[in-house]
Amino acid sequence: MTSSASGRPLRADAVRNRAKVLAAAEEVFAGQGTAAPTEEVARAAGVGIGTVFRHFPTKESLLEAVLVALLERLVAEAEALRSAEDAGEAFFGFFTRVVAQAATKHAVTEALAEAGVDAHAASGRAGPDLKAALGVLLERAQEAGAVRGDVGPAEVMALLAGMSYAAGRAGAHEDVLKFAFDGLRPRP
Repeated sequence: MTSSASGRPLRADAVRNRAKVLAAAEEVFAGQGTAAPTEEVARAAGVGIGTVFRHFPTKESLLEAVLVALLERLVAEAEALRSAEDAGEAFFGFFTRVVAQAATKHAVTEALAEAGVDAHAASGRAGPDLKAALGVLLERAQEAGAVRGDVGPAEVMALLAGMSYAAGRAGAHEDVLKFAFDGLRPRP
């Protein structure tokens, strides 16, 4: 359960407002960049600016929460895909979605760095959890014969980081992903 700054559990309406603010912030920052005013986030969420600042006292705390929420969603998605019938499709589809969300993650991470916040530390357990969940997807895809057996989690994370960085800078291109995936697939 989400709690307030005082440690008390939030009321149901406060939990809903917090979720609306986070969703709106992700949408606003993805569309307008992290320099978008917090007032725009409040407007998009349908709440007052006081509600935004009650949950997130600074823009940096809002950006941190957006980053953590994004990573936690990816972890949940990867964990849900562990039992997918087509392990190869689960792996490659998840990889594609991570790269597609890279521009938002990159913008938030850069804004946090500019504010002096360590995004890696701010992400808490979500980063290692994402790496572990991706490792399970990789292992299952390898067992299914969809991914080369000589590729390890470190190589996949490096490729994912590189593709995500490129997508954040120049936009994701399906052809580039296709070439990367061809390199991950087993050779006849």
